[in-house]
Amino acid sequence: MEVEAAKMIGAGLAAVGMIGAGIGVGNVWASYFQAIARNPAAKKEIGASIWVGFAVTEAIALFALLIGLMVMFIF
Repeated sequence: MEVEAAKMIGAGLAAVGMIGAGIGVGNVWASYFQAIARNPAAKKEIGASIWVGFAVTEAIALFALLIGLMVMFIF
């Protein structure tokens, strides 16, 4: 196998982590809307933690993207 082909396969495998992060972000927001629909008075209490959960889940996607780009262009 050529080195360039192996790099592309490695970058594609690293990008698979972005799929999981997309599913995670969807679950975070779906749970938020479900919680607000059940108890609208708790919107302010839930609002702070939803952004923390969103940021952590989105960071996983950024790390996967960074690893994929590093595999393609640095190694």
